[in-house]
Amino acid sequence: MGRMTQATPHNPAQNPFHMVTIPGTDLEITPLNLGGNTFGWTSTEEESFDVLDAFVAGGGNFIDTADVYSQWAEGHSGGESETVLGSWLATRGNREDIVLATKVGSLGSAPGLTRDVVLRNLDDSLERLQTGVIDLYYYHFDDESVDIIDQVDTAAALVDSGRVRYIGLSNYRPERMREFFETAQVRDRRAIPVAIQPDYSLLARSGYENDFQGIAEEYGVAVFSYFSLASGLLTGKYRSADDISGAAREAMVRRYLEKGSDPFGVVDILVEIADRHSAEPTSVALAWVLAKGVTAPIASASRASQIPALLAATRLQLSDDEVTALDVASAQF
Repeated sequence: MGRMTQATPHNPAQNPFHMVTIPGTDLEITPLNLGGNTFGWTSTEEESFDVLDAFVAGGGNFIDTADVYSQWAEGHSGGESETVLGSWLATRGNREDIVLATKVGSLGSAPGLTRDVVLRNLDDSLERLQTGVIDLYYYHFDDESVDIIDQVDTAAALVDSGRVRYIGLSNYRPERMREFFETAQVRDRRAIPVAIQPDYSLLARSGYENDFQGIAEEYGVAVFSYFSLASGLLTGKYRSADDISGAAREAMVRRYLEKGSDPFGVVDILVEIADRHSAEPTSVALAWVLAKGVTAPIASASRASQIPALLAATRLQLSDDEVTALDVASAQF
């Protein structure tokens, strides 16, 4: 498969969203990024196809995955999500309608960001995704054993190869992320990241707001927040610690309780505001992230029935008072 042309939504004239352009690119996206971590994990291939079909039917075009998904599940080795997504893209024949993001750097069988590892993992991702090009390719985690200048040179080589269109960064220390931007600006502008992917939600504010928001604003890059629903805690389905027991993501959800704070107070405010709008708490949680200037929050779904609440967030207008109420409730995080 050759290099893709600009990705556009399947019926743009009927698309219900105000599309946004990732700064420094020609990629137009919906302001909601569908996360692919559930594909082949909490969703079977058939269920994943249903989720993806519902997302596209609702006007979505921006999908995020990683080579490591879902390595953490028993019997999995990574690549499961990309394989399911690649099968869907091939079956539906809609690759040119999709803005596709994946990541490299944390696969257990080939970790790190040395050039040979990155190139080998890119080959494998392209094969699993059944495509010839990745629109947005993230360094998933920093590899501090590899100098930033070498990471930048590898990134430039990826773009030069035509198999990666743009570079993104996730899970770097602020100092290393800033060094990456500064180095790329001087050494090879093709390697300048166009997006960062921070952990940001009502239950995880301090890291982004104190460290990474300033970097994003200084370099004018897009922000695609992950864990935007706090591993499902902000969907409203968990109203107490007892509700979490036995959940598929129990360990991931419980980390929000281990901070010594009360996340359920935030959930209560979410539910109150959602009721006021006849909306789902999911939509309100994502609308708050959008109100904070995030370009497109990442959110996943294990069932197609969950998609409407995700997409509804992009049309939900919170009042200043509602944003402030959520700010106050979540200030401890």
